[in-house]
Amino acid sequence: MTAQDRINTYWTGRAPSYDEHVQRPDRFTADQQAWSVIWAQALPPAPLDVLDVGTGTGQVAMVLAGLGHRVTGIDLSDGMLERARRHAAELPRGPRIRHGDAVAPDFPPGSFDAVTSRYLMWTLREPDVAVANWVRLLRPGGRVAVVDSAWFPDGLDNASENFAGCYDERVQAVLPLATATSMDQTVAILEQAGLTDVTVTPLKSILELDRRFGVAPHHDIRLQYLVAGRV
Repeated sequence: MTAQDRINTYWTGRAPSYDEHVQRPDRFTADQQAWSVIWAQALPPAPLDVLDVGTGTGQVAMVLAGLGHRVTGIDLSDGMLERARRHAAELPRGPRIRHGDAVAPDFPPGSFDAVTSRYLMWTLREPDVAVANWVRLLRPGGRVAVVDSAWFPDGLDNASENFAGCYDERVQAVLPLATATSMDQTVAILEQAGLTDVTVTPLKSILELDRRFGVAPHHDIRLQYLVAGRV
């Protein structure tokens, strides 16, 4: 089993509880509103062709489709893909959900106006290779916009979340951003891929929601950031 296979196994097992947290009725409407504002500000006006890499249960893909974009979401976790397809089918112009590798998306160059991700960078193998591949998929003026945080500055072995059995030493060795202490490494990767005007925006609206409603079990409240750059 490869390191990526172990990551896929973990997220397939987590898919039901992860999706239930995203769909919490007490928070869902507030989340949709907050994320709609964030992504509307991160990208040019719709309609764009957008690739959401590591789409998971499709939360970002659904928000982007709701903004009027033409969205394709890819992931390697079968459990996550099943949930994302279920949600996409409920929208009149929902995103296309496909099995695909965020590190090497299988699309022709110049296929998209934007590449997005949320909570992917920390668990992304070869992020420098991945972002370089995303840039090749973009048309002139295209954007990369990713949301993440320094989730595990003390290491995955000391995290409240139970990663045992999947995120072992071999997996952690191929995830250079897993224990990042700031977003500086992510910024550097985007800049090294040739993106310009890279910005870091703290997502205070999401922090406020986390403080108001709480976060998933065994997770810590962390300030999240949008890191974006353009071709």
